[in-house]
Amino acid sequence: MELSKRLRAVAGLVTEGASVADIGTDHGYIPIYLAAHGTAGKVIASDINEGPLERARIHIQGQKDVCGKIETRRSDGLKAIKPGEADTMIAAGMGGGLIIRILEEGKDVTEQMKDLILQPQSEAGKVRSYLNGHGFVIVEEDMVEEEGKYYPMMRAEHGTAGTYTETELCYGKLLLEQRHPVLREYLLREQRIKRDIEVQLGESESERSAKRRKELEKERKLIQNALEYYR
Repeated sequence: MELSKRLRAVAGLVTEGASVADIGTDHGYIPIYLAAHGTAGKVIASDINEGPLERARIHIQGQKDVCGKIETRRSDGLKAIKPGEADTMIAAGMGGGLIIRILEEGKDVTEQMKDLILQPQSEAGKVRSYLNGHGFVIVEEDMVEEEGKYYPMMRAEHGTAGTYTETELCYGKLLLEQRHPVLREYLLREQRIKRDIEVQLGESESERSAKRRKELEKERKLIQNALEYYR
């Protein structure tokens, strides 16, 4: 089975031989890929909704080489996953706020996990901040562009995180240190977008425009700080 660039990058963060709980599995593509390639010996494919879970079951049944390696389970986050059942959690393609809620509510499960592989669709900085403040350290990051959209992702382990600046939280300390080329593309695009918005605001003196200008000034400063890593 061929994965999208985004999902392939997420799967690439999984450690060989892991037992995986894929939270919000949707079509079950990542569990099938991990089982078929021998990356994971056991995968729990879970979703809160029965519809996506049924689609995942159909896709799994259509792949004979993964028979017996994947279990589907209806679960709200980690609530139906027992501590010790999996050493790796994947949460990809959902908002950062939802990922944080899942981690917060599933502390008894994540305490016994080795890896958290997270791909937030929004608020990645808040996810990094949560990990850093709750006994996890980000040990690997990646970012891909697919069909005009940019997807950051990270792998975290138990440990003590070092000091992060606001820029590093926002855009990813490891991505910046690596001078990741996809992050640079994203930063330059965001820089252009901010400039265009400022032009659109023009000389308006409304309270709303003034507030937005202040926000843009902060956002542009963070982008500029991030681009300094590429000098």
